[in-house]
Amino acid sequence: MTHHPDVDTAQLRARYPDVFSRPASARLATPAMIAAALALLVFGLVDLDFSPSRLVAGVSQLGWITMMMIPPDPGASLPLYLKALGETLSIALLGTTLAALFALPVSLLAARNIVPSGFFRFPVRRFLDSIRGVDTLIWALVWINVVGLGPFAGVLAIAVSDFGAFGKLFSEAIEGADQKEVEGIRASGGSALHEIRFGLMPQVLPVIAGQVLYYIESNTRSATIIGIVGAGGIGLQLAEQIRVLEWQKVSFLILMILVAVAAIDFISGKLRFAIIGRRAVA
Repeated sequence: MTHHPDVDTAQLRARYPDVFSRPASARLATPAMIAAALALLVFGLVDLDFSPSRLVAGVSQLGWITMMMIPPDPGASLPLYLKALGETLSIALLGTTLAALFALPVSLLAARNIVPSGFFRFPVRRFLDSIRGVDTLIWALVWINVVGLGPFAGVLAIAVSDFGAFGKLFSEAIEGADQKEVEGIRASGGSALHEIRFGLMPQVLPVIAGQVLYYIESNTRSATIIGIVGAGGIGLQLAEQIRVLEWQKVSFLILMILVAVAAIDFISGKLRFAIIGRRAVA
């Protein structure tokens, strides 16, 4: 039988006073946070007029709509829907590409290891934050009023929204790059542009490419949403069919969107793996 030595409690208390003598504020912090979260939840449910009876009625209505969607049927509008889907994919691809092209040089100005001075770097970062803080749907409504209805407004909305997001992501990737390659180029007499071109860019381009591919997939869904407000694409067709209660066509459009997103996810995953693989071999 194992013999345990006597434990000197007084010595342990003296060595770990925070464990044995926690202040009342520390002991009550976790219960207070849980109580505050529950109170906020209850307040939100009351303030938003949450009603279990309405929820049950809504679920039954949802079941009825689901039954009306079966079987999916495009009718005679299949060519129109395929064209609209291609338009949505074009909006996502073009908007994301434009955002990446414009964000890359700006992200260099927001990176700490490129621009050490916070006086110059701070306004660039706040500019990117202000653009990123506005949702793509809001940008779509803005551009629809500026350039009119259609896919051009959708491209501009995605490009502007992703410009802010890419600027932040790219600058963080640049800041996380290994500085040894940059120091080697500097030691060999290279200029600041050489350090960026040959020291930083080869490291961060695979990361940037992976982020752009992911956003193309995500923006396919975003292009569908902004199409509902008039920015073109399959979202516009979806909104029109919901408005006239053509549920079989609605279900067919939803299936088209799901298949398109799944295909883009598969292709972008393969491309990301290929990029990372080539980088690992190098």
